[in-house]
This record gives sequence, C-alpha cells and structure tokens, in this order.
Amino acid sequence: MAQISISNFNFLQDLQKNNDRDWFTENKKRYEIEHANVISFADELLAKMNEHDTIETPTGKQSLYRIYRDVRFSKDKSPYKTHWSGGFARATKALRGGYYFHIQPGDQSFIGGGFWDPNKEDLLRIREEIARDAIELRAILNEPSFVTRFGDMSGEQLKTAPKGFDKEHPDVDLLRYKQFIFGRNFSDKEVLHADFLEVANNTFKAMRPFFDFMSDVLTTDSNGAPL
Repeated sequence: MAQISISNFNFLQDLQKNNDRDWFTENKKRYEIEHANVISFADELLAKMNEHDTIETPTGKQSLYRIYRDVRFSKDKSPYKTHWSGGFARATKALRGGYYFHIQPGDQSFIGGGFWDPNKEDLLRIREEIARDAIELRAILNEPSFVTRFGDMSGEQLKTAPKGFDKEHPDVDLLRYKQFIFGRNFSDKEVLHADFLEVANNTFKAMRPFFDFMSDVLTTDSNGAPL
C-alpha cells in the first residue's frame, strides 16, 4: 500500500526554508522522487475510490495540482507551493461534487470535498430544494458519525437570505451558503502512518450521503422529475 514518506515531508520543509528557483533546481532530483511518491499515493487512492464511486479523473498523476505557484496577482512571490494537493472529479453529469486532498507538514494536511463553486443555476436549484424541504439535508448534516468526521459544513455565505428567498425562512442558515464544503484535518503522524491511504479513502467515502443527496437534487427539477 502506497504511503507518504518521511523524506517527502523533509523535502517540503526544506523547500519552505529555501523557496527559490536556484535551490529548487539544485534539488530537482529530490522533487522528482517525492513527486513520484505522491503520484503512487494518488494512483492507489483513485483505485480504491473507484470501488465505491465513479471517478472521472483518469489517473492519480492527473489529479495532482502543479507545485508552481501563480504569483501574478500575489504579494507573495515565492515560486513554489510547500504542499502537495490534488482533486478527483466524479464522473458524468449525474454524479456531482468533488474530492480534494492536501498534504503539508506542520499538521496542516486535510481531506476535503463538496461544492467549491456551484454555477448560478445549480446554486438556485439547491436553494429551492432547501426552501421546499430541508429535512433530509439536515438529517445528513446532523448524523453523528458525519459530525464526528467533519464537524459543521463550511463555505462562503451571504450575510442574509439570498434574493428571492424569505429572510424569516426557518432554514435561512442553509439558504445563505454559496459553497458547500466539508473537511477533516490530519496530523503529520496520521499522514505518515501506513494506514493513511485507507483512512483517506474512508474519509472520502463518508461524504457520499451528502453527494448523493446533492446529485439527486441537481439532476431533477423542483417536482422531482429528471432533467
């Protein structure tokens, strides 16, 4: 089973201290070795996820984001990220939601998922469903094992009800969300443990009740008829 190596964390820690092109060029071989380590982890994670979901992302390597930072609009001109990260998209329009992993030393690693940037039409359909009946969604969000893993739902929110929705609606707290995100943090010790691949897979798998609910909403109209 693929495992994040201690040398991987050592590389990222050294990169954080020496975040410049000269150091990176001199340590390119280290980068390639640790990049291959993360690819192996992502490949095996993808294979496990396809046992319980259908993932569009074809390979672990293609799930990974580049280590090079886009500094064009940032005050921080450090050229490299000091973490590994990647995302898996669910396949077909019938399966909605996305998975994300972030590996970073200093107890800053996490597994996440949800809807980062739903388009205007999808967001309206979600809100219509919440306004109509939020009982099923609240049952998912309040399920004890779900709460233990992920805590509260996060994501950008409006300060009041969205336009066209009652400010006094009993579910206005859910209507205000513009993003619907869940995450679980992990310590360095947990990430470096031999079972982290299985833990990461099970964490993603635990998001399915929420994803299945959202997929059903976004593939039907307000009367429940397939789109």
